[in-house]
Amino acid sequence: MKVYFLSGLGADKTVFQFLDLDFCEPVFIEWIAPHKNESLPNYALRLTKHYHIPVNAIIIGLSFGGMLATEIAKKHSNIKAVLISSAKTKYELPPFYRMGKYLSMHKWTPASLQRWFMLNIKYLFGLKDPLHIKVYEELINNADTDFNKWAITALLNWNNEIVPANVTHIHGTDDKILPYKYVECDKTIKQGGHLMVMEQSAIISAMIKEIFMQEKVLSSSANQSAPLNQV
Repeated sequence: MKVYFLSGLGADKTVFQFLDLDFCEPVFIEWIAPHKNESLPNYALRLTKHYHIPVNAIIIGLSFGGMLATEIAKKHSNIKAVLISSAKTKYELPPFYRMGKYLSMHKWTPASLQRWFMLNIKYLFGLKDPLHIKVYEELINNADTDFNKWAITALLNWNNEIVPANVTHIHGTDDKILPYKYVECDKTIKQGGHLMVMEQSAIISAMIKEIFMQEKVLSSSANQSAPLNQV
């Protein structure tokens, strides 16, 4: 069974490389080019169409990817969305983020300065292992800054107030990018930082597997009970 993965802002599938995903068939979604001034909800729905994501899929969204997964879950109630180090509504974003849309500093900041800044705040992501730090640095150096500028604008203007019932939110108590005190999560990782998907990959893997197995059982039960012409 396939499980679809949406990475965070400025990241790609390499951020998931430390997870144990032997129990499923992972599909790592790559970013498509956004339209000018495109909203986050519209982009999320275009992703589902572009990659032909089934309406009963399991989607794992990390950080920015979790916000996209939330928008997809709002439109498709049979989709199971799992958010890691993310936010479900605009209210779970720190207040100073919401104020950022009025400053728009990211729009005129040169790419080189953006990279320098991100490399110098890596401690905020909770990374301690040298290998994980190396992966982070490579992600920042290879990031598409034009995409990031659009994504930051879309995130800062995100106005979602709905928490879909088909969403499970996993968050760490030491997350400094999306602080724990602002979110209401379903599963808490003690001392988990924003990139606990790398630093605490064994725990995250086990949680994803548990959710996957539950959904697989529910899906199997539904198919067995449905009339043959509906299976």
